[in-house]
Amino acid sequence: MTRLARDFTRCVLGWSADAPELMARCRLLLLDGLAVAAAGATEPGPTHMADLSATQHGEGVATLIRRDRTATPLAAARINGMAMHVLDFEPMWNPPNHAVSTLLPALLALAEQLECDTGEPHGDALLRAFAKGIEAQGRLRLSSGQLEPAQLSLHPPGVVGPLAAALACADLLGLDDEAATAALGIAASRSGGLLANIGSQTKALHCGDAAANGLEAALLAQRGFTANDDALGGPRGWGRAYFGERFDEAPLLAPIGAGRALSPGPAWKLFPSQYATHFAITAALDARAQLDATEAAAIERIELHVPAMPYIDRPRPQNGLDGKFSWQYTAVVALLDGRVDFASFADERRFAADVEGLLPRVTLHADPAIPGAFDRLHVDLALLLKSGRRVEAHCAAPLGGWSRPVEARAIEAKARSLLEAAFGPQRADEAMRAVAGLPARGRVREVMRTLRQTPRRTLQ
Repeated sequence: MTRLARDFTRCVLGWSADAPELMARCRLLLLDGLAVAAAGATEPGPTHMADLSATQHGEGVATLIRRDRTATPLAAARINGMAMHVLDFEPMWNPPNHAVSTLLPALLALAEQLECDTGEPHGDALLRAFAKGIEAQGRLRLSSGQLEPAQLSLHPPGVVGPLAAALACADLLGLDDEAATAALGIAASRSGGLLANIGSQTKALHCGDAAANGLEAALLAQRGFTANDDALGGPRGWGRAYFGERFDEAPLLAPIGAGRALSPGPAWKLFPSQYATHFAITAALDARAQLDATEAAAIERIELHVPAMPYIDRPRPQNGLDGKFSWQYTAVVALLDGRVDFASFADERRFAADVEGLLPRVTLHADPAIPGAFDRLHVDLALLLKSGRRVEAHCAAPLGGWSRPVEARAIEAKARSLLEAAFGPQRADEAMRAVAGLPARGRVREVMRTLRQTPRRTLQ
């Protein structure tokens, strides 16, 4: 009998995960995730799920971000996970993955339940479990052998997210090795996510389901629910079922610190779209800065030289949401507007006359010689103007990426802007103070109270 699942569980959950620098990064990820969720909570996908949940489940102790009711922890993990991912504004990881929306909503919902049950604060324990879950996801992604976007056969957060959420929730619950390994095995049978659904509302469901399924796996294991002893590495286990001969056990058991989940760390998103498009957006903005006022309206042709990523080669996005996953559209809207924000992906902007006029003028050259890994790819953009002038721009890393890091205050400013738009300045201040004080005061429910649509005077 193989022992990979047990050994991986011990490796991750046996890590102390309490270094001050690590905790500071996790607090920043927590703040960014909550602010992005507040911005995304009223989008159609999370709203549909919240409305359905209201008809299927009763109230509970867990907060639904930016809504006026609570829910069961499982429902809250799913709905908040969708809200946290739907705008494609959460950090990116390398190899490609969304490690926050698949994990943080599960831990928040569970911590609220535990604080209600025990009366004890769980903020400090949540941050440590958060770090362990992110480490688990990075190692699972490395083990897949699918390290570049063009190699992917499934959407990564739906495949690795449930397993990591199960381990992180097991850590927060204080489960022993046997139960935590069972949680991992249960979650292994509840993972998946089709790349075909990228560009639709279902993409965010991959992340919401990962959070909810991982939490449920840990709660089932706590009750004695069983799974195969090695549903991770066995002959018919998760690794070989999904990745076949590519599956590599070594990254799962490497000494902590040798993995790449928290090092090189997150690439912070400053545009709400698929991460590779940030390279095209940055090049387009740099090219636009070289134009004078008359030239901006005199673009004859746009040439984009990009890595081969067929799933974001979308010359005619079906709607604004689909435009988040289009090299062509993101470059065009950046050139036209000089910015890329939420309004860039509204249907009204997608089908505006100036966009419709410029999109057909984009020529895309997908070059297989350009690396697809996010820490090595680059994009070249050229504008051919009606005057005959040629304007060129190159992007090897967008701002916020691993080689162009931003300071914490830039992410705090992003979070404040999103929270103020959702709740107003006073509530934004309350939320940011609550997150900043989480390790000291340690009460997750105090943080989540600030994110309810109608704040309650006292905690339940």
